[in-house]
Amino acid sequence: MFRRLALASRCVAYVSVLGLAVTAATFIPRPAAADQGGISFWLPGTFGSLAATPLEPGWSWSTLYLHSFVSGGGDVAASRAIRIPPDRVTNLSVNLDAQIKGTADVAAFGPTYVFATPVLGGQFAITALGIAGRQQASIDATITGALGPIGFAAERSISDSLTAFGDVFLQPTLRWNNGVHNYMIYGMMNFPVGSYNPSRIVNLGLGHWSIDGGGGYTYLEPKSGWEFSAVAGLTYNFKNPDLDYQNGIDGHLDWGISKFVSKQVQIGVVGYAYQQLTGDSGLGATLGDFKSRVFGVGPQIGYIFPIGDMQGYLNLKAYKEFGAEHRADGWNAWLTFAISPAAKETSSVRPMVTK
Repeated sequence: MFRRLALASRCVAYVSVLGLAVTAATFIPRPAAADQGGISFWLPGTFGSLAATPLEPGWSWSTLYLHSFVSGGGDVAASRAIRIPPDRVTNLSVNLDAQIKGTADVAAFGPTYVFATPVLGGQFAITALGIAGRQQASIDATITGALGPIGFAAERSISDSLTAFGDVFLQPTLRWNNGVHNYMIYGMMNFPVGSYNPSRIVNLGLGHWSIDGGGGYTYLEPKSGWEFSAVAGLTYNFKNPDLDYQNGIDGHLDWGISKFVSKQVQIGVVGYAYQQLTGDSGLGATLGDFKSRVFGVGPQIGYIFPIGDMQGYLNLKAYKEFGAEHRADGWNAWLTFAISPAAKETSSVRPMVTK
């Protein structure tokens, strides 16, 4: 029976990948702004294989590098009303045909502490993460419209880049193990202290508070080495005070299937589904509901190795996105490196499964 992972491909990197403002707010007064162009607080792909399996008690550290390339366009065309002076509203009809491209190179890093004393019969752990990195984006757009009887047309191309720190994220988890069945509940919130400016088209900070919670399940058969994991959750976003804009409630599902082909090597497939369930709101929500959606799927490979008395883990996974609505899509690759207490060998028929 092979040794389990003390920390697996589930490196929780809660980071907004590309803060692209894909609305006409880039070209007309700020009250017409949309929040972050369909970018969610939840980063699809955050969880993966072995998500719900218990961890080894003690301190561990994880670092994740994320590279992403996305693009988007025509579905952001809209008609809107913008507020010109505070005492009156003038209707301005605007159509926007925009093409957006962006890349992100971001690192997420932080410790996890796993408590040895059971809580509600399960294993309690808490993770803190910070992020830092660089983002770049460019928008090529054509705007046509009318203000009363006067028609107009304009073209503009802009670009922006940012190297900075992002928000800080906190995630408690509670896990239970029953043979090959593993269960988990989790919560997560951000502290909006990262670099954010509503006039930029890229940001590493969200500019608002958010909370997320959900549950997961992992089936792990030690003899065959097969496992299946799935984690579902909901996100509630608080209002962005700079834009008077509130993102709707989001639903998301991350999953992974893998097999340990040896005691050290794991291969498999990962995927995710993300759907905004309720519409955006606030005076800044001039695009209407602006519900976003995306799916992704791709391969993964993992490798376990000793580091003195500790255990190291490398995992590489990649996603190709499809089925996107009101959201830039493309592909992203994740490289995770984790150091944790080594899983203890035991003669028990059903040893603790660690991750």
